[in-house]
Amino acid sequence: QLQLVESGGGLVQAGGSLRLSCAPSASIFSINDMGWFRQAPGKQREWVALISSAGRTNYADSVKDRFTISRDNAKKTVYLQMNSLEPEDTAVYYCNAEVRATWRTTWSGYWGQGTQVTVSS
Repeated sequence: QLQLVESGGGLVQAGGSLRLSCAPSASIFSINDMGWFRQAPGKQREWVALISSAGRTNYADSVKDRFTISRDNAKKTVYLQMNSLEPEDTAVYYCNAEVRATWRTTWSGYWGQGTQVTVSS
């Protein structure tokens, strides 16, 4: 079954950097908007960043100027470069994408399984 696979999480000290990646687990026909969400313990999942198929980006205010979302359309991969990390950024990070698995299927939203990011003070 098709899924999105994230990587790149880990433990980092405050002020450090991490780069997350996310790509489909199998070959797909097309991919549209791609984004990142996060969920901290005891909190609801929140949107972090979005990149359109044309490369337009949007960010949550809490990460603007620290995080950068990008994509490689040939690899159908989305990245999240996280700089100046703060303990408040500690969360499980999930990628989300609008995918058309085959030329016969319609667009559907997919989620990754999540990758843990822990920022120590």
